[in-house]
Amino acid sequence: MIYLGFAFLTALFESLKDLSGKFGLGQLNEYFISWAMSALALPILLPILFYVGIPELNGTFWKAILVGGVLNAVSLVLYMRAIRLSDLSVTIPMITFTPMFLLITSPFMVGEYPSTIGVFGVLLIVGGSYMLNIQTRGKGILEPFKRLLVDPGPRLMLLVAFIWSFTSNIDKIGVQNSSPIFWSVAMTSFLAVSLFPIMLKFSDHSREKIFSQAKPLIAVGIFNALTFVTQMIAINFVFVAYVISIKRGSAILSVFWGHLFFNEKGLRERLVGVIIMVAGVFLITLS
Repeated sequence: MIYLGFAFLTALFESLKDLSGKFGLGQLNEYFISWAMSALALPILLPILFYVGIPELNGTFWKAILVGGVLNAVSLVLYMRAIRLSDLSVTIPMITFTPMFLLITSPFMVGEYPSTIGVFGVLLIVGGSYMLNIQTRGKGILEPFKRLLVDPGPRLMLLVAFIWSFTSNIDKIGVQNSSPIFWSVAMTSFLAVSLFPIMLKFSDHSREKIFSQAKPLIAVGIFNALTFVTQMIAINFVFVAYVISIKRGSAILSVFWGHLFFNEKGLRERLVGVIIMVAGVFLITLS
């Protein structure tokens, strides 16, 4: 089961990418970080392409890269904005809703039908999201759910999770019509080019401020490249929902990073919620 190793590596690299991005967002806005995440990944991905070569491409590939690229560009900016607006330990766990949405989108897009056990996984994910905000339940039993709709970070991340339920399937279509490495390079290049004018329009950071954040910027590029490669290799072997479910285990690490590096409060309550959500994720994996 080679996909398990790559899927778990994806979860690790994803959490480190989020951590690096959060550090960078202390001085730079989400538009610059989103562009840098893709642009600085290319120096790592392009040399690998020279070894694997360029596969034969068809019309399906070009449709996938266009649609997937646009959706990924939008979701990437929203993703980084969510991290900037709210705690890592509250925002990142919201992406564990992606497997729930995949139960709906995957059958239609790539013909992957999980079993009924996935329903129990969905219930655990929803229950875990409640636990993330359980410290507010004194205001009413529905207050934690209301907070998800009011707090801008989690709300944006829920939208990202929904968009990713489409892009994850598009990734598989792209990989099947090219190769894992080539698709990673193509998608990263599309994002770097498409986000460049947006970054120029909405970012006015000084050169000194950018250079002061060189370490987190380089780190976010490296971990983004590694996340791309390991995820694309994994989905080439098994159902998209299974890989994304394991990838969402990065939420547990993000809760620890938020507490360790940013002194985010409520670790115990949030960790319980994340563990419940990840348990739901793994039930979906077994479906």
